This record gives sequence, C-alpha cells and structure tokens, in this order.
Amino acid sequence: MAQFNLLINQKKHEVDVDPTTPLLWVIRDHIGLTGTKFGCGIAQCGACTIHLNGNAVRSCVLPVSAAQDKEITTIEGLSNNNDHPVQLAWVEAQVPQCGYCQSGQIMSAAALLNRNNTPSDLDIDRAMKGNICRCGTYPRIRKAIKSVTKQ
Repeated sequence: MAQFNLLINQKKHEVDVDPTTPLLWVIRDHIGLTGTKFGCGIAQCGACTIHLNGNAVRSCVLPVSAAQDKEITTIEGLSNNNDHPVQLAWVEAQVPQCGYCQSGQIMSAAALLNRNNTPSDLDIDRAMKGNICRCGTYPRIRKAIKSVTKQ
C-alpha cells in the first residue's frame, strides 16, 4: 500500500491503496463516485472514460500511481447541475437508451469539444471510436455533438 494525493473534481483526496490499483476502482470504491462505469476492464469499451489533465483516458487500465498530482474529472465533476452543454445536448437528442455507456460517451465528447469546437464527422468518429454503445445510438451521439458546435 502507498499514499496517493488525488485531485478529483477539484477536491483533494488522500487514499492508501496498492500503486497498481486501477484509478476506476479508487474513484468508485474509495472515493464513492459511481458515475464512472466499469465495462470491459481492458480499455476497449470506453465506459470508464474520465478526464486526466483534460484528456479523455480509460480509468480501468490507468494505475492510480499515474494519476497523482494530476487533475482528474469524472462525470460528476463535468458540471454542477448536469448542465454541461454536452449533457444538455444528450438529453435534447435523446441519446440515452440503456444509459450504461453515457458517462464515458459524454466525457469523450466533452474532451473532443474542448480541443476542437468545430469537429468534422471524421473528427467525431475518431474521437468517439473507443466508446461502444450497445444500443447503437451513434447517429444520435453525432447529432448531439454537432448541436453543441452550433451554440
């Protein structure tokens, strides 16, 4: 075990865990933020996507030791009242179906729009290709992202 200082959603947390513990489990089990989901455990589905220093990363394969002293944002920290433009666009475009992948999808979309506020369809496809939606709402996801770019 080792002590780690984490900055999650602008709040400091100190945890005592094995350095190889995936950040996802620290966020969910030690900090208690359960909006970030476990999907595949091998960084293939995107359900566990968070922001690390503003970049979308898969927290299921990221050891907690790699996140110390970096800015971590989870879906709970994306906005105060679920009113981030991407979250609002998600609702407007009726993207959520089963909802399991939504937090990861939204985090990937928000990271894309933070670095490119007018993404092309190809940019969206590239940014979102690591996020799998078993309900197949990809056209609605693209529509939601495009609607944010028009604001």
